[in-house]
Amino acid sequence: MKILIFTPYIGSNYGGLSKAVKETAEALGSLGLNVDLITTNANNLDKIQEPLNKWIYEKNYRIRYFSCWHRQDFIVSLPLINWLIQNIADYDIVHTNTVFAPIVSFVHWLCQLRQIPYIMTPHGMLEPWALSYKGWKKRLYYNIFEKLALQKASAIQVIANVEAHNVKSLGFEHIVTVPNGIHRQEFENLPEPEVFYQHFPETCNKNLILFLGRIDPKKGLDLLAPAFATVRAKFPQTHLVVAGPDNIGFLSTAQHYFLQAGCLDAVTFTGMLTGELKHAALAAANLYVAPSYSEGFSMSVLEGMASGLPCVITTGCNFPEAATAKAAYVVDININAIADGLIQYLSNPQQAKAMGERARGFIFQNYTWNSAAEKLIPVYKSIFDRKPLPKYLSYSQMN
Repeated sequence: MKILIFTPYIGSNYGGLSKAVKETAEALGSLGLNVDLITTNANNLDKIQEPLNKWIYEKNYRIRYFSCWHRQDFIVSLPLINWLIQNIADYDIVHTNTVFAPIVSFVHWLCQLRQIPYIMTPHGMLEPWALSYKGWKKRLYYNIFEKLALQKASAIQVIANVEAHNVKSLGFEHIVTVPNGIHRQEFENLPEPEVFYQHFPETCNKNLILFLGRIDPKKGLDLLAPAFATVRAKFPQTHLVVAGPDNIGFLSTAQHYFLQAGCLDAVTFTGMLTGELKHAALAAANLYVAPSYSEGFSMSVLEGMASGLPCVITTGCNFPEAATAKAAYVVDININAIADGLIQYLSNPQQAKAMGERARGFIFQNYTWNSAAEKLIPVYKSIFDRKPLPKYLSYSQMN
């Protein structure tokens, strides 16, 4: 089988989707699959500095970047479209990522025209909150383009069981659940916290609460600000680290939330952290918080848990399995619930430590990129052989 993975963007400024797509390609290739990945050089307000329109060979797959015009995540690339028209027939299956993007809709149309099976991964963009945000535009686009594309897809890959339920409620049955993962070796030996303290000395000797994600309305920073103010009133040594890129110019609004709550002086906005510095932030943190309204399946939640951090995450993170395994506090999407979860940890440090240890083991055992690839390959094989999708991954078979 020859697999073409397509995403309109893969720049790190777009958040977890970019990492998930690359890691999926790498893991599939490591298991012997022939994988090509194509994308554009968009990186939100910037451009990726990579050679264009030529194959770049990674360890287990190859990637090709195309020039584009873009405004945030709205992307147009004539070179990519021309390449697809000439080359898409060379592939057995096309795997697309994200929805509500005209360039992705074109790929689906071309697959239908050339009779090439395709699998779609919405990455949480069909969740109720995501559909309601700028709702009238999405309803119009969904009814004209996305609904038909989803119907004609050979499979819809979701990354959480809750997401599977929500996609099924839209009327689709051909759903498989293959979650995101982590590389265990990246989290077995984290760097020293001092690496983080050197860059952000105001965080030293504090009880650090870490938020790791994009500065975006759906991430719940409007809830976190008053929740953190409540926590800090009881635990003055706490300090909040907000680590993530400002993709859409939302930073000043987010900062205003904390100013209004009276706790901005105890918050450090680091911008996006990568590599050793991100892992050092995870090592320095005492707690992890994800107050999101909506996620597909958060990469940063997996990273926080894999780092052994006690985590407070909302039901919007689509991870009830963490609560079932007693590996995280999963709380309602409101200020009091988030504050209570954080206070519970800070009031019971031994309990918090035990929760973090359970979280780490839970992620290492169940959520790695290799295990994700091992689940995805039978889906491709079923599509290639024109056989039913694997029952053990099918939401309709599990419910």
